[in-house]
Amino acid sequence: MQKVEPDFFSDPAVIENPRSYFDHMRSKCPVAREGYHDTVMVTGFAEATEILRDKDGVFSNACSVVGPIPGLPFEPQAPDIRASLDAHRAEMPWADHLVCMDGKTHTDHRALLLSLLTYKRLKQNEEYLHNLADRLIDGFIADGACNLVPAYAHATTTYAISDLMGIPVEDRAELLELIGAPPSQVDGDAVHKVGSDPLIFLKERFDGYLRDRLATPRADLMTELVHAKFRDGSQPDFDALSALARFLFGAGQDTTSRLIAMAVLMLAEEPGLQARLRSDPARIPDFIEEVLRYDAPVKVAYRLALVDTKVGELDIAAGTILTVALAAASNDPAHFEQPERFDIDRPHVRDHMGFSRGAHGCLGAPLGRMESRIAIERLLARTSDIRLSDAHHGPAGDRRYRFEPTYTFRSLADLYVEFTPV
Repeated sequence: MQKVEPDFFSDPAVIENPRSYFDHMRSKCPVAREGYHDTVMVTGFAEATEILRDKDGVFSNACSVVGPIPGLPFEPQAPDIRASLDAHRAEMPWADHLVCMDGKTHTDHRALLLSLLTYKRLKQNEEYLHNLADRLIDGFIADGACNLVPAYAHATTTYAISDLMGIPVEDRAELLELIGAPPSQVDGDAVHKVGSDPLIFLKERFDGYLRDRLATPRADLMTELVHAKFRDGSQPDFDALSALARFLFGAGQDTTSRLIAMAVLMLAEEPGLQARLRSDPARIPDFIEEVLRYDAPVKVAYRLALVDTKVGELDIAAGTILTVALAAASNDPAHFEQPERFDIDRPHVRDHMGFSRGAHGCLGAPLGRMESRIAIERLLARTSDIRLSDAHHGPAGDRRYRFEPTYTFRSLADLYVEFTPV
């Protein structure tokens, strides 16, 4: 009897272990049709790079968060669907946010945010991050154990982006609760799947922050944002600025939180690596890069073919949604020697898809690298060993982890660790 291929978008076993699925799809072809949602799964490094760099404007980011679910709000009926997409773009999931914009609209809005996320601002935030990490560790260090996801990873990144943006100190704990875990993509969260603005629940609050800064400017990022202009000198409308502020807050804590949690999991499984990084903290950045290659926070990105085209040897019809498997590309044996081996000494350690590529590459990558580096530095400095909890995750050789039910992201729901304080 022929073995039934798993559904990437709903099978719990694939959410738990996407690597096996990606290896299977790559063994068929680095560009292969997926049988459940009529998408094309791209698992090869070279093919993924070609799509993400997209020099000819062949692909749209309009479906970049949720991919083929719930599908397009129109029926593609031509070899060029750009006019149809323009007519229905507002009906697409996440349509109000930067991540799903294209062309000049995307370029202008991205440039506006990049002008605020300067090297100087990030360096000014670095001292706060060191103090924040130690303050959070102080909250659980005496216990010798914690659930690291909410207590450290999620708290670190939410407080960090709050400080960078200038969110009032008294609001930060509440925002930590409000933003919560990532919405399910598998269990039927309709707003997350189809809403044009899934961050609408933060709008009233962030509108208030921005209006307050219009009336009383401060020395913070949100003041600069609400007074910012596009490169041509024109003024963005207020709702567009509010959307950018909410997107920056949401994206600024989300993926880096997952990165920190996965990095600690890797360390807890490798005592020798812990010892090496404690004795040589300068290698922690390389360690972070290898985590991003080996098991990154974002598994896949999506692109919509705007015209009939070809990727690899496969003809792609206009209207096809491509699942660009970033995690698979970062583990492609055609590009990486022994990709299944976690190795911080790997040459060209930044040559991965952890932050995607091209015009839509992660604009917060420098911030994410800095936050995760400092979080790991301080945790290693404050402990002499970090161990996984056998009671919660099972014994060595039979570990069990719970991941959030999302097919786009790689998100540990919890990570129970034990440690010996220094």
